[in-house]
Amino acid sequence: MKGIVFLGNKNLEIQEFKDPVPGPNDVIIEIKASGMCGSDLKFYRANSGPSSLGLGGDDKPVIAGHEPCGVVVEIGSNVEKKFIYKGMRVMQHHYEGCGNCFHCSTGWQQLCDDGVKAVFGVTGNGAHAKYMKCPASTLVPLREEISFISGAAISCGTGTAWGALDRLGLKSNQTIAIFGMGPVGLSAVMLAHKMGARIIALDTNQQRLNRSIEFGADITINPENHSNLLEEIKEHTRGLGVDASIDASSSPSARSLCVKSVKTWGKACFVGEGGEVTLDVSNDLLRRQVTLIGSWTFSKHGQADCANFITEKKLDVDKLFTHRWSLDQADEAYKLFDRQSDGKGVFIP
Repeated sequence: MKGIVFLGNKNLEIQEFKDPVPGPNDVIIEIKASGMCGSDLKFYRANSGPSSLGLGGDDKPVIAGHEPCGVVVEIGSNVEKKFIYKGMRVMQHHYEGCGNCFHCSTGWQQLCDDGVKAVFGVTGNGAHAKYMKCPASTLVPLREEISFISGAAISCGTGTAWGALDRLGLKSNQTIAIFGMGPVGLSAVMLAHKMGARIIALDTNQQRLNRSIEFGADITINPENHSNLLEEIKEHTRGLGVDASIDASSSPSARSLCVKSVKTWGKACFVGEGGEVTLDVSNDLLRRQVTLIGSWTFSKHGQADCANFITEKKLDVDKLFTHRWSLDQADEAYKLFDRQSDGKGVFIP
């Protein structure tokens, strides 16, 4: 089978791999949709080969793609057929832990006490291929009402937005500011809107900012058009600030404003990876009783909760995707995605 491999320096290859064979506790998924995630870009853009990229650690090629969705086609001998069966529609929680520690038992395999065994699409073969092997324990059922491409979004980007909103405990009478209108930010807008919140969306990319209105944003602010963003946000909140905020941009200035824009007793959440932020701890946090939350993706159970919410609220997650690609179009797909100006892309193997 063919699989997409990142080489660094904005290069990739479509390489040939043997079709995977399940171990006793594994399944094989026939991939129906594999989403492109913003975190792919750090490997796509990295300066050198697989070991430096953190992909496999020994210079062996690793198939990219950590937003898998598809159908179970093979099952290992130890897999309980009552719960996992051929033809089952599934998403995958793309981390493998020990399976026994507290974090693994509560669905947080990425926080495994023994260390993560594999991050599929990063250190283990992922979903940018026709087939993918993974432990049966990492599967999350995909309801019939949800399309495969929506399932791919829930498997990382949209699930990450859900995880942040869950940590914030967002209520229907609250106002939230969301910084960065990439796929995670737009997902947060869409979910928060269905939760009944009032939404202020911020992004320097006007095209992405305009899209946020389709997803439920009540107010849009382009930071490039305002000299005092904090005052601009306060003008829309009776001078108090927002109840909650999310930074999905990884911008140091956006992160700082994410904290400063919440009102006294407010909550700010960082989901954008990497980088740094500078805060005045006393004035920005302590003396306003502000809660600052770091939210890393979501649990396996949270992924299922997100899918259930989307089903019950009849959310059209498919509209996050502006581009659908075949595996053979990988080079074109990632060159476009690297500009970070359009919507989300997905491979349909």
